[in-house]
Amino acid sequence: MREIVINGWDQLQSAAFEGVWDPNILRYRNNRVYRGVSDKQWDLTPSLNRCCPHDLGLEKQILRSFKKYGYAELQDAHSFWQLVATGQQYGLPTRLLDWSYSPLVAAHFATAELDLYSQDGAIVCCDMEKINNLLPEKYSRLLYQEKCNVFSMEMLDHAAEGFESLEDISEKPFAFFFEPASTRNRIANQFALFSLCSDPNFLIDGIPGAQEAFTRIVIPDAAKLEIRDKLDYINISERMLHPGLDGICRWIARRYAPLGPRYSREEHTK
Repeated sequence: MREIVINGWDQLQSAAFEGVWDPNILRYRNNRVYRGVSDKQWDLTPSLNRCCPHDLGLEKQILRSFKKYGYAELQDAHSFWQLVATGQQYGLPTRLLDWSYSPLVAAHFATAELDLYSQDGAIVCCDMEKINNLLPEKYSRLLYQEKCNVFSMEMLDHAAEGFESLEDISEKPFAFFFEPASTRNRIANQFALFSLCSDPNFLIDGIPGAQEAFTRIVIPDAAKLEIRDKLDYINISERMLHPGLDGICRWIARRYAPLGPRYSREEHTK
């Protein structure tokens, strides 16, 4: 994966928005999505693979248990894809990965964990168009017909009833992005979408031919606090991204913590 190392807020802006000018419409547009990680060494491993590396087939039992024991709150989740997306948002082990259309939301997640401020963080950028070019013809045609780069839940409901249907489409693994319905404020506020692979044994950047779609913007540990404070200043924080008392409390705890003497670079303290 190509890496770009930035050293502060200004360089972050330049790296995140590099190449997004569309000369055809004379506006800023891109096909990229972003994922923030507190430690640059973390790979693009879904929670299912972290939870059940010994047996990914447990995915069926996990979803069955979620539907059974969460029935009271899931009665309106008639779409398989909405069910899985809801589980992902609540911490259910799934093959989904969280992404955002916003590089600044990704920067939030790369700088939010104070316990990892001694580690370099990163924002992983993915060019969706390059991932879509690897899709089976049936799915690429559907995106072309709809003139979009991301599947909606309605599109997936017609294209695949569940994970087993994906495996029937192609023997070769493939990946795609989809947007869930915004049933929770945090999905809308985080400008969120998900990726998944047709074969859970593959990570999205391990799909054959997908490596060139990814770039890692490395945030050195020395730059984390500057970026974190400036994100808070423009209200990219838990107050907006995790609506509710838990998000407010996490934001307050960081705001009043004595982080400057521990993490500020010398040039910012003079």
